[in-house]
Amino acid sequence: MRKSAALLIPIVLLAGCKTASDAAPADAGRSSQGRKPPHDRPRHKPKPKPKREPAHKPKTRSTPRPSPTRPPLRAGDRKLRPGAEGADVRELQRRLTSLHYDPGKADGEYGTSTQLAVWAFQAVNRLKPTGTLGPAFWRALDDPKEPRPMARRHEADRVDVDLRRQYLVLYKDGRPRLITHVSSGSGEYYCAKDRGATVARCRYAITGTGDFRTGRRAKGWEISPLGRLYNPVYFNGGIAFHGALDVPRYPASHGCVRMPMHVAEYFPSLVGTGVAVHVRRPG
Repeated sequence: MRKSAALLIPIVLLAGCKTASDAAPADAGRSSQGRKPPHDRPRHKPKPKPKREPAHKPKTRSTPRPSPTRPPLRAGDRKLRPGAEGADVRELQRRLTSLHYDPGKADGEYGTSTQLAVWAFQAVNRLKPTGTLGPAFWRALDDPKEPRPMARRHEADRVDVDLRRQYLVLYKDGRPRLITHVSSGSGEYYCAKDRGATVARCRYAITGTGDFRTGRRAKGWEISPLGRLYNPVYFNGGIAFHGALDVPRYPASHGCVRMPMHVAEYFPSLVGTGVAVHVRRPG
């Protein structure tokens, strides 16, 4: 009995010497195979934070586009006065020419020829005659009026003269071919000797109204008792259309119908002999 007790004591001691790792239960080993150690576990990646845009976005510098070539200055972009020069004056001259007025050569200079054409345009369009061209003029130039016939009979080839507004219209084939400023009789009382007379005769400088026909003509300068007439075309006795060095805005002649010199250069070639002439003073 004592011997068996002595043998049991060492066995118990041996059984109680196992450490926790050595004496781990069997299911613990199985569990460790199914779970990965802490350093092998997948970590949850933090969601990226949305980028905050700055309150004021920096301006991106883009390559500047080349500025387009500026078109010629339109007539009407500024007020025009006699003596003005430039592309807008040239455009004005071309526009007047297209409407059958004659401002002379389109040279971009607002000179006398252009001024006379402007007066004729203003007269036909019932504008106040002025040298300075403003908004009312440009509007009329965009939407111009046709000249009003002077008589009931509208011959295809004729010349109409408006004494009140001082302009002339030459029609060819029923359409205006030329519109020009003129200066007719001043209405003043004067005395002068007629051709071949020895005694002076006094009268009023009047351009008579009525219906006439073109007749005699002369080439170049013709000397008359009342002065010099350039390329005259007579239509009522001694009353003629002719070129003059002075064609003011108002009636200033002794009775003839003065026209600008550059117009008188070719006027006789446009009007034949026996062409109807209607002279009126409309309201």
